Amino acid sequence: MIHDYLQRGVAAGLVAGLAYGLYMVLVANPLGGYVEAAASGHGGEHAHAHGHAGYVVSETTTAAVSAASGVLWAIFLGGVFAVAFYFLEPALPGRGDLKAYVLAGAGFLSVSLTPWFALPPAAPGAVHQYAIDTRLAAYLGLVVAGIALSAVAIRAYNRFAQRHVGLGILAAAAPILATAVVLSILTPTVATHPTLPADLVAAYRGLVVLSQAALWLLIAGTFTRLQRWNSTDRSARPAGETLPNS
Repeated sequence: MIHDYLQRGVAAGLVAGLAYGLYMVLVANPLGGYVEAAASGHGGEHAHAHGHAGYVVSETTTAAVSAASGVLWAIFLGGVFAVAFYFLEPALPGRGDLKAYVLAGAGFLSVSLTPWFALPPAAPGAVHQYAIDTRLAAYLGLVVAGIALSAVAIRAYNRFAQRHVGLGILAAAAPILATAVVLSILTPTVATHPTLPADLVAAYRGLVVLSQAALWLLIAGTFTRLQRWNSTDRSARPAGETLPNS
């Protein structure tokens, strides 16, 4: 049974990964190059600084690596999503496909949003205040905190939604908002962008957040569609098999 879930999760991750890889090539990489050029002060002449041919090769390699890493990341998330859904489905609020979207929201909150409350995405050219080992350890710790936060939010919703759905939503949102405020206030600045305009940094971070949210949404949407198709095939198969004997 879990094998079926995992198979659908990997397939959903592959579909989402192809879309995400395309986004990386067409949007994220050009934007990152523009931000990096702006940070270094090269502007439009950045491409010619290293020679046109070498730049084209570098861009092609970067695009290929980014697309491949995006696909692999999405497949990994799809597999984790499927295993988590197999075990947690009865405890998730909502009915039918909504359960998958709730889990996707919890995944986004755990893996991306909660760590970003303290360690927001750094644009190219950022000056980091701490070593990469320290940042990685902090990120992993915040992922664990995000998982706990998701569990608390879901439990609060299940408890208060019995009285009213709106009350359940408020109860689930309260610990998330409180965590966002506390981490934003208490966490020291971990990266600065002294050579970039603040609005450009905000736009870059916003695009990173939206792209990850879209990735989780696409995984959940593809997973539920595959699950629906599988259920339809199983319900139609017995009737089809009895036709020859009728």
